Parts: sequence; C-alpha cells; structure tokens
Amino acid sequence: MNTKDTYKQKIEAKLELVKANLEVLKAKVKSANADMKISYTKEIETLEKNYSIVKSKLDKLGEVGDGAWEHLKKDIDSSWDSLRAYAKKTPDNISEIKKDLK
Repeated sequence: MNTKDTYKQKIEAKLELVKANLEVLKAKVKSANADMKISYTKEIETLEKNYSIVKSKLDKLGEVGDGAWEHLKKDIDSSWDSLRAYAKKTPDNISEIKKDLK
C-alpha cells in the first residue's frame, strides 16, 4: 500500500467518526426542545456541509496520479482543518462531534 492509499484510509476513518457523531446529533434533535432543535439543526447543517466538502475532495484523490496527489492532499488537509475548527466552536452541549476531531 502506498502513502496515498494510507492517507486516504486515515481520512476516511476520521470521516466515518464524524458521520457517526452527526447521526447521534440527529437523534438528539428528535428529543430536544424547540430552541435546541434550532441550534442543533443549524450546527448539523454546517457540519454536514463541511463533511461533504472533505468527502468530495477525498473522492477526487483516487482519480489523481501518485505524483500529483500531494497538491490535493494539502487541499484536503485544509478542508479537514476547517471542519475541525468549526466543530470545536460548536456549543458544549454538542460535544459528540468534538471528541473524535483530534
């Protein structure tokens, strides 16, 4: 397995954790009061948007050659950092998404 494949697997694993935590948040929305539903829904939508950006870029990684993937890696890392930064700003009552974003 080459470095590109290893990198892709690493980011895919992180994205799976984010996806699982988003599902937990969605379940919480169903039992939350009206104010919390508004807060959770906004946070979930933004996190899903950022998740989709990283996922889309990661999907493109499989299409580039081994020599050109480093440029795309930087772009993926930047998008991942944005996702992490946003998740860390979420309210403390939405802690599920924060715990796996290291």
